[in-house]
Amino acid sequence: MEQPEGAQNSLEGNGKAGSVIRMGTRKSQLARIQTDFVRDKLKELYPDVDLQIVAMSTIGDQILDRALSKIGEKSLFTKELENALEKNEVDIVVHSLKDLPTTLPPGFTIGAVLERESPYDAVVLHPKHSGRSLQELPDKSVIGTSSLRRAAQLKKRFPHLEFENIRGNLNTRLKKLDEKEDYAAIILAAAGLKRMGWESRVSQILEPSDCMYAVGQGALAVEVRARDRDILNMVSILHHHDTVLRCVAERAFLRQLEGGCSVPVAVHTELKDSLLYLTGAVFSLDGSDSLKETMQTSVLPNNEVVQSADDCSHVGVTACNIPEFSMGAAEKLGVDLADLLLSKGAKDILTTARQLNDAR
Repeated sequence: MEQPEGAQNSLEGNGKAGSVIRMGTRKSQLARIQTDFVRDKLKELYPDVDLQIVAMSTIGDQILDRALSKIGEKSLFTKELENALEKNEVDIVVHSLKDLPTTLPPGFTIGAVLERESPYDAVVLHPKHSGRSLQELPDKSVIGTSSLRRAAQLKKRFPHLEFENIRGNLNTRLKKLDEKEDYAAIILAAAGLKRMGWESRVSQILEPSDCMYAVGQGALAVEVRARDRDILNMVSILHHHDTVLRCVAERAFLRQLEGGCSVPVAVHTELKDSLLYLTGAVFSLDGSDSLKETMQTSVLPNNEVVQSADDCSHVGVTACNIPEFSMGAAEKLGVDLADLLLSKGAKDILTTARQLNDAR
C-alpha cells in the first residue's frame, strides 16, 4: 500500500481500511517487549490495522564504553528513531518516556503516554549478597549505576558504599553483575525489571527518601509526526490521565531547570483528590549539596470545552482528550517549582555538577 503522507491517509473510518502502521523501536529485548505491549493495546482497539515493527540501533546502544552523561548527546536513545520518523520510514515510535528530551525536534510530538509502571529504582544484588539491603552491604562495596541522579542521592544516603559506572542493556548489566565480582549490586529501574519478568531479582525497592526517580521514569511514550492528525488521534486513546499530568509536571520542571542526563535532577509526583503534588530536587555529583522542595496545585478543570489540536501540547505531549486547564496547571506547577529552586541557587549546583562531570 502506497503511503505518501505516512499511514494516516489510509486510516479513514477509524483505521478500518486495512492500513499499515510501522512502529519504530530500539533492538534491545526490553524495547521490543515495550513495543509489543503498545502494539497489542493498539491491536485490541484497531484490529484491522496492520502493525509492523521496525527495530534499529541508537547511539546509546552502540557506545557502551562511556557513561551516558559523558557522551554529550541529548537524544542518545531517540535520534535514529526520530530520523526514521522524519524520513517516513516509520509512522510511530515507542520510547521509555525518560529517554525523550523535554524539547522535541520540530514536527514531532508525544501522542500517547501510557499508564505508568512503578517509577521507583530497584536494587539487584550479586548472588553472594542475597537477602541484604544497601545499608547492610560491607564497607567499600561497589554499586553499579549509569545514572548521575542515582549515584548522587545514594552516595549521600549510604556513604559506606562506592559507586561506579555500568553500561549496557538490562541483560548485559545483569550478566556483568552475576558473572564477575566487580559489583556488590546494581541499581536499575523497577519498571524495566518487571516488564522483563525479572521481579524475582529485585532485592529492595528504593523509596523516595532514599532515591527519588527520573523525570518520566516507568512510563511509555508513543512519538508521532505532529502533522499526522489521524495517527495522533488513533494513539491518543492510550493516554492515561493521571500519568500524563504527573509527567507533564515533571518534564516542565526539568525543562525549566535546563537539566538532562548530564546533571543530577530527581522528582516525585502524586495525584490525589485532584491535587497534583510535585517534589523536585537537584544534587551535586557527590550528593553533598542539594536543594529539594514540594509544591502542589489543583488540576480539577472547570466546565470548559475540549480544546482543539492546535492548543493542547505541553512540554512535547499532545493530549487533546485531557482538559487544557489540567494540562496547563500541571505544566505551570513544574515551571514554578523549578523557578523556586533556581531562586535558591539550583543553577550554581547544576552548573558545577555539569562542569565536574565534563572534566572527569
